[in-house]
Amino acid sequence: MIYDHDADLSLLDGKTVAILGYGSQGHAHALNLKDSGVDVVVGLREGSTSVECARSEGLAVESVAEAASLGDVVMVLLPDEKQAEVWGAEIRDGIAPGNLLMFAHGFSIHYDLVDPGPEVDIGLVAPKGPGHLVRRQFVEGNGVPGLAAVHQDATGHARELVLAYARGIGCTRAGVIETSFREETETDLFGEQAVLCGGVTELVRAGYETLVEAGYDPRLAYFECLHELKLIVDLIYEKGITGMRYSVSNTAEYGDVTRGDRVISEPTRQAMRDILADIQSGDFAREWVAENQAGQENFQRLREVGKNHQVEREGRELRSMMDWIDTEF
Repeated sequence: MIYDHDADLSLLDGKTVAILGYGSQGHAHALNLKDSGVDVVVGLREGSTSVECARSEGLAVESVAEAASLGDVVMVLLPDEKQAEVWGAEIRDGIAPGNLLMFAHGFSIHYDLVDPGPEVDIGLVAPKGPGHLVRRQFVEGNGVPGLAAVHQDATGHARELVLAYARGIGCTRAGVIETSFREETETDLFGEQAVLCGGVTELVRAGYETLVEAGYDPRLAYFECLHELKLIVDLIYEKGITGMRYSVSNTAEYGDVTRGDRVISEPTRQAMRDILADIQSGDFAREWVAENQAGQENFQRLREVGKNHQVEREGRELRSMMDWIDTEF
């Protein structure tokens, strides 16, 4: 693990860091760097609703092309599906030899969607948490753990500068793990698809549907299969799986250890291996690129189907009664 004492923030002295994008991660990176004493410029498209927000925080805002040209370190925090297009149209010409081009996810570099050429450093700093948490922890004097990687070291100083950036946004307060673009990209995609997003949502819906089809009250099915999931995830997050099992009843723990592998059985594990193979081969990346080139028609259709699932309709009504939950998104 790499901590503050392993990273020299002063390496960013006299350099301008351009943050391209001002979404969840973009606002946190820009503000944390600014508070660390780094010269920051934010790059946003013309007409972006984030322009006034960034300026109100005391940040300099320019067009994406101008910010890329001004930056000695350029962090690309645009959506994966937009990066190749914006790279060619607005970023590439502003990246000078010897600059450090950075990403928070290795997708575009690992799958060769962006080719910066041989004369620039290419690095990655990926906080393992959403932007609002990265910002809040920094303001409170803490940090969110992160990953760091160097894909190309044209200057011989890429690693030191990448770690300085990681310190500037607070990741080295909590600890940084060195990795590679390939490892970060493939594990991140797998986690999202097989466990954190795809796996969990399908498990929730399958459990909900099983109870409703068996004649149980949909409201009870919602609470048992979705609402209470947070309680278990929080325990796992804080104490690990063993700590969670210690905290629940003996009945719940016994049901866990004797029934869990009947749900997540060998066919499920094989499906996970198949998903990982698609990621490793680049098949998923090619599919996602093609989906965007086709206008996201299938993606938008699937999004609407998900919104209208019964568990979502039931959940919206129940959450409207819960004053302690922020239902905005």
